[in-house]
Amino acid sequence: MIERKIIISLITQTEYLRQLESEWNPEFIESATARLISNWCWEYFKKYRVAPVRDIETIYIQKLKEGNIEKTLALEIEQEILPSLSNEFEQGKINVTYILAQTKKYFKERLLTLHSEAITAMLVKHKVDEAIKLAENFKSLKENDNENELDLSEPEVLNKIESAFDTTYQNVIHFPGALGEFWNDQLVRGAFVSILSPEKRGKTFQLLELMMQAYKQKQKVALFQAGDMTENQQLIRICIYLARKSNLEKYCGQQYIPVQDCIKNQCNTCNKKIRECKFGIFTKPETEIRKTVTKQELIEAYKDNPLYKPCYNCVDWSRNKWGAVWLKEIFIKSPLNTREAKIKVKRFFIKVKRKIKLITYPNGTLTIEKVKEKLRKWREQGFIADVILIDYADLLAYSGFLKEFRHQQNAIWQGLRAISQEENCLVVAPTQSDAMSYNKDRLEMTNFSEDKRKYGHVTAMYGLNQDQTGREKELGIMRINKIVIREGDFHSSQEVYVLQRLQIGRPFLGSFY
Repeated sequence: MIERKIIISLITQTEYLRQLESEWNPEFIESATARLISNWCWEYFKKYRVAPVRDIETIYIQKLKEGNIEKTLALEIEQEILPSLSNEFEQGKINVTYILAQTKKYFKERLLTLHSEAITAMLVKHKVDEAIKLAENFKSLKENDNENELDLSEPEVLNKIESAFDTTYQNVIHFPGALGEFWNDQLVRGAFVSILSPEKRGKTFQLLELMMQAYKQKQKVALFQAGDMTENQQLIRICIYLARKSNLEKYCGQQYIPVQDCIKNQCNTCNKKIRECKFGIFTKPETEIRKTVTKQELIEAYKDNPLYKPCYNCVDWSRNKWGAVWLKEIFIKSPLNTREAKIKVKRFFIKVKRKIKLITYPNGTLTIEKVKEKLRKWREQGFIADVILIDYADLLAYSGFLKEFRHQQNAIWQGLRAISQEENCLVVAPTQSDAMSYNKDRLEMTNFSEDKRKYGHVTAMYGLNQDQTGREKELGIMRINKIVIREGDFHSSQEVYVLQRLQIGRPFLGSFY
């Protein structure tokens, strides 16, 4: 299994070749087929400085024509290796950092095995002195799993710089529109992102959206439920998301869902030729409409203006604070039932075969150590998570010896950050805000709960906001703002509007500034 992963990485990952170049030893590869293919990859890399990727098929055909491949090896390559490559491309990117660590561990095992075999061969020949000398002179591979030492005056640093620019800040989840512009740069490998909000504001829904977006983009996702919901509740919510309709009768029939529009379209202050609609619906000032319009007013405007069309065609709309809410009428005939739910899950998950893990723990039982152990077991089974979601951080239990709760929380957040670094994956773990946040329309850094050191461990933290009157909740508006961003300018006033209709399981229907 590991040698197959090594070969796939040699074929497809330039960064893997680059970081392994100084440590590669073909003797460590046990399979003759794997050793042969690895030699082709290194020949290609040394000439072009990139992985061969799909060129490996051309290399194979050329080697076959030259008569350089035995028939048995050729058959194995043609029937097993090459066909599996297309599956690897379909599955998406490989976690290079993890595969490198596994490769180096395997190389150490192979080094010990080869050394042991050499000593045994000496003893079989009764060459005891030579066997002792061989044993005494054994040198292990450089131990650098948890420590990296670099001399900046050595030429090696240039390769390291190239590697840093190629692999750092690799986006893992990509959102479209304003929301993507707002936070895509933080949804990267090695990041630890948190979402701050009062209770029942939609933290779990946001994790669901992150999970589904990552899955659609061929990332492997692990969701740890720490006790906020049961497994059954989560499954129902996932099915509602897929079906875009509720399992409850009261959310069926005629329904209104929010859609993107432009305030200049609604107020008829736009004269662009690409405008969808030629008339407006409101006479109030633009800023007033954005801040005060109610769902009932929009429903009345929708009924009074059946020919009105929302519009956000121009580039200026995405660059300015012109976003507005309009409504779309839908009709849901009947609640989601078991048969429909199973069909949706079969189409979306089972047929596609991409991996997603959902694991549920009773409240107060999930610890950082259990998360790490589960990730280790999954790795052994071939599942390496690109995204780890934890619902939610405040429900994690502490298993150490610190007595003060505040210090326990700090240790848990340190552990979450360590997971993002060790696994080289995106970790997202929401957290609950303090009691004062219930009286605020926008969260700030002062709204942390328990320990402000949380901010020191995250690479980014975002707030979920809705006004106290309930207007935005009724309209289906969530404002997400920046609480902490490790790199780059930020202020709590920087926010993006996200449209949602949670009754059909959708926390993201569009976004604007």
